[in-house]
Amino acid sequence: MTPSVETRSPKGSLARRLRRVGAHAASWPWWVQVALVYIASRLVSACIFMAAALQQGVNPWFPPAPDYWNFITIWDGRWYAEAANNGYPSVLPVDANGGVAENSWAFYPLFPYLARALGALTGLATLPALTVIAVVAGLGAAMVVYKLFREFAGRSTALWALTFFSMFPVSAILQVPYAESLNTLLLAGSLLLVVRRKYLGAMPVVLLMCLSRPTGVPFAAMAGLLLLHHLWKRFGRRPGPDAVPTDAVPTDAVPTDAVPTDAAPTLRDIGSLAALVVVSVAGALAWPAIAWAVTRDPLAYTKTETVWRGADLIPFKPWFETGQMLFGPVLGILAPFVFVALFALLMLSKPVRALGTELRLWCTCYMGYLLVFLHPQTSTFRMLLPLFPLALSAAWLSRSKAYRGTVVVMFFLLQIVWIVWLWAWAQLPGGGDYPP
Repeated sequence: MTPSVETRSPKGSLARRLRRVGAHAASWPWWVQVALVYIASRLVSACIFMAAALQQGVNPWFPPAPDYWNFITIWDGRWYAEAANNGYPSVLPVDANGGVAENSWAFYPLFPYLARALGALTGLATLPALTVIAVVAGLGAAMVVYKLFREFAGRSTALWALTFFSMFPVSAILQVPYAESLNTLLLAGSLLLVVRRKYLGAMPVVLLMCLSRPTGVPFAAMAGLLLLHHLWKRFGRRPGPDAVPTDAVPTDAVPTDAVPTDAAPTLRDIGSLAALVVVSVAGALAWPAIAWAVTRDPLAYTKTETVWRGADLIPFKPWFETGQMLFGPVLGILAPFVFVALFALLMLSKPVRALGTELRLWCTCYMGYLLVFLHPQTSTFRMLLPLFPLALSAAWLSRSKAYRGTVVVMFFLLQIVWIVWLWAWAQLPGGGDYPP
């Protein structure tokens, strides 16, 4: 009998082997699959870093063409090392003009102090210790993000969404000595506990999160709005199911091992959530209060944060200034309103509505926080990482492997752009460089 074309084709044989490997991998434990996705994505980012390092020219930190381990420790990694090695100043430093100078109060303490502890236990130098914590915390974040996604989606879609998260254009930040990976781990853990209505258990996780990066204010806002939502469901109308509208639920949005519900909360739920709101507010204010206590300046933290933007903190104003700079005096004024309208449409879209009340509130509150307090610049891309729940919505857009594979490839290409454009240092005509 004459063999079929597919049998004789090396391409067909390879396709069959890949399908068999994929079928075998699908039977592995979830944590093995998640770890492989995370490790593979970090190896991809490492290759991009190494290629960019070969092209790195003169810079403020080390000779040109550094090795990988030096290259990933630049920018804020040096500030975290300063905080780990020398702590925080009791007197705010000033510049030649008498204003507050750049200092370590802008960098939250949990990450550098963990590195100090790891260094004391193992003898590691500070920057390697920071890098180890970042990579391990990133792996932990991937595990918890996957479990959070499994509250709403089936195994395959949750794994694709995790792949989107792991390959996101700024995901390389998860393996450098920045606090993003630790903060993402704690944020994802806090959101998972809130989704499961384990509000008392979320309290210590939220407090740690508030000491890792400035995500405490939007989290407290989310918890407060969620409390109002629960009060309305409990007392404002007849109790009953309040799930996501049926037309918003993707076909695999109810996994067999984690069925999300949005039934009316119990009085115990409301009391526990109210306590979480109080703890979240306290956590959000903790670091500015500590800076005040140590320096005796009530605005120590705010003054330090605004040094990098070169102006006082005026809510919303930087967005209009940036809009005018990019689009002109008329369109620039309209640009922030257009952005808000587009984000609102995104929050009302079918895939995002399927995320449930808690995650939609988080994304809305976090973006609102950025609009109020952020000075939009190149670092804004990195600050979008806490919107990671939207990766699940992106995976829900289509179950086509072609679509999902295309998204991964697009993220890979944009990751190259981010590292080469923003991480690698190249002096601008006026001095300095755009920060990542």
